[in-house]
Amino acid sequence: MLDNIIDNLKDDIVKTTQELIKIPSVYSKSDDNSKPFGKNVNSALEYMLDLGKKLGFRTKNIDGYCGYIEFGEGDELVGIIGHLDVVPEGTGWTFPPFSATISDGKIFGRGAIDDKGPMVASLYAMKAVMDNYKLNKRVRLIIGLNEENDWKCIDYYKKHEEAPTVGFSPDADFPCIYAEKSILSCYIKQNYTTNNSDKIKIKEINCNNNALNVVPKFCSLVLETNEKEININDLIETLKHYIQENSFEIDIYKLSSNEVKLTSYGVGAHAAHPDSGINAISRLLVILALTFDYYNCNLELLDFFNKYVNTEYDGKSLGISCKDESGNLTLNVGDFSLENNILKIGMNLRIPINTSISDIENSFNILCNNYNNIEFETTSTEDFLYVPKDNKLVQTLCKIFNEETNSKAEPIAIGGGTYARAFKNCISFGPNFPGHKDMCHQTDEFVEIDNLILACKIYTKAIIKLGK
Repeated sequence: MLDNIIDNLKDDIVKTTQELIKIPSVYSKSDDNSKPFGKNVNSALEYMLDLGKKLGFRTKNIDGYCGYIEFGEGDELVGIIGHLDVVPEGTGWTFPPFSATISDGKIFGRGAIDDKGPMVASLYAMKAVMDNYKLNKRVRLIIGLNEENDWKCIDYYKKHEEAPTVGFSPDADFPCIYAEKSILSCYIKQNYTTNNSDKIKIKEINCNNNALNVVPKFCSLVLETNEKEININDLIETLKHYIQENSFEIDIYKLSSNEVKLTSYGVGAHAAHPDSGINAISRLLVILALTFDYYNCNLELLDFFNKYVNTEYDGKSLGISCKDESGNLTLNVGDFSLENNILKIGMNLRIPINTSISDIENSFNILCNNYNNIEFETTSTEDFLYVPKDNKLVQTLCKIFNEETNSKAEPIAIGGGTYARAFKNCISFGPNFPGHKDMCHQTDEFVEIDNLILACKIYTKAIIKLGK
């Protein structure tokens, strides 16, 4: 019966997902206190809450920071926690990233799998249960709006609203997630002042506003030379040599008699899986480090990068052994910028659950002390999630998935971070299926329609089980 109900809702699920994707809900700075994350993010919230009302749910806009959609009665609260904000669209899409184009049984668009499609599947799963089953708990879809940045939305929710008794976040993988690594977002930076005696200087940098939790697929910069010290054509030949030696995809453009532009290309991916992408910023930094060293131009930030980060980062350079059941320590270079004479490299690290964030921060600070002009700055942290595999919630959700898919999958650990870690007795649950490519944060992000409908059916069973 339930499967037929969801099948009959398929057109609504697809249409709603498309309409949400068409709202370009990327974070933007806002002076409007009622729209703290920007106009477009707020539009996504209003769309979802309006739809919730039309479907017969109770809804609440929590001061523009977040919202919820709820049904049922009872003292206990089942929470389903996801988000409607998305990372920047990036470049190189086959279809416009906010067009929500359907092709080959897939809905393409930024947010299709992270996290708009799963949020829609969760909403219609709630609708199916509300209209056909009696529960003894309330069920609430908690709508976050700042997940891709610093989680101010969920922090605001926790200060002003009721925490779920039990729940899940539809923002990761099936069968279910029992462990999520800690996350550290940080910068190494130096004061970058130059004068006319400098041989080479970095004049401007553009990374297309890449988010730290995305493997960058583009980075360009302009180098300016002191013509008395370095001939621009000689510099170009040196750059070409190092680019060819490393087999990097970096274009060189001569802009003038003393300026050259470098444009580096990579492959986007989620920062939790940096090895599945190609980092355009890291590759450009490698070439800069080699070139500045060749011309005896000391730039401490490049030296730090070359010694301790580079493109083959595995954690060993920090002097800490970081590996446990949740995986290895990973690092993604997500930003490179020059503003107000401050040169910065931004990084996003996923830290195994048995290693503390403070240990990593201390390692960076110790290494920075080896330099005269390098500083380390933490911008945000998220503590790990760990729920034992034999926990009742883990076992329940894993069993539901296996029964619905005729599988024998086991709970897994991930490097990604979801809202599940914000609440006790909550884990992440879908929507990516085992063996399917994770398109989260990637160019041509999509959700397969059949998988979206199947996920909706699984969420329906989970709501009934947890709600009783």
